[in-house]
Amino acid sequence: MAGKSAKTASKLLLALLIVAVIAAAVWYLMPNGDELPEHIASGNGRIEATEVDIATRIPGRLESFEVREGDMVEAGQLLAVMDTDELKARAAAAEANLHQAEQARLLAEAVVVQRESEQRYARAELARIETLVDRGHASREQLDRTRTAAETAGAALQAARVQVASADAGIESARAAIRQIQTNIDDSQLSTPVGGRVLYRLAEPGEVLAGGGKVATVLDVTDVYMTFFLPERLAGRVAMGSDARIIIDAAPEYVIPATISYVASVAQFTPKSVETEQEREKMMFRIRARIDPALLEEHIEQVKTGLPGVAWLKLDADADWPAELEVNVGH
Repeated sequence: MAGKSAKTASKLLLALLIVAVIAAAVWYLMPNGDELPEHIASGNGRIEATEVDIATRIPGRLESFEVREGDMVEAGQLLAVMDTDELKARAAAAEANLHQAEQARLLAEAVVVQRESEQRYARAELARIETLVDRGHASREQLDRTRTAAETAGAALQAARVQVASADAGIESARAAIRQIQTNIDDSQLSTPVGGRVLYRLAEPGEVLAGGGKVATVLDVTDVYMTFFLPERLAGRVAMGSDARIIIDAAPEYVIPATISYVASVAQFTPKSVETEQEREKMMFRIRARIDPALLEEHIEQVKTGLPGVAWLKLDADADWPAELEVNVGH
């Protein structure tokens, strides 16, 4: 039993020694805030990225998924397809309505031609009767009947022209219906507006979704940043667009260049990610340091979110970075 206890104690001592060595290495590689110049400030945060939810605009059944979680996708790439059988049937009905409206217009045009001919005859007849009346060869009653016939022919022509305009409206209405249905069919092809990584699949083929139902979330790995907090006395000295540095806990040997892209205009209480009670009692300003998209493109396969780390920034734009915060990104 004594031998086993000695072995257990030895293993425990070895494990503690390994942890101590790792902690010492991380401490050595990380910049020491107490030893940095006064123009350098820092804050704890986590790597984040813009998340884009892909949703269906119209209700329907999800027919297929073209990607899996973790796949890299390009902007405009097809992610999923909604069922379009009903839409295609409605499109066929709309095409039939369009054909019917076009035929109605042809008929209305033919009626216009007929009514124009009738009006010309009625006007010619009216002119002849008027001449005969002047010469005493026709009665006033015949003149009245002929004038009424001419006016009736004119009204019939006007009505025929209205029918043509109505047929034109029917054609435009049918075309608009076809465009709307085609838009819905096009929107059933769910593509991503941004390139990145498929973070989640939120629905599976066969599920019926309401309008606005989400099917996937894409992580834009070219818009990666760290959000951290600084007290009021420091936040007021932070300039938009100024240089920053990010060091993540998982790879403390790399110093990643970044740019300050956001400084909150209103103070807020510090979030729980700030560990000390003294810091949490202060009013803090939220700040965002964005990593250069060109650098992200070079390391796109290694981009991950949720990693904790520290953001460092200069409060004096003219000052130099300390040697331990010079950019050092592996290729």
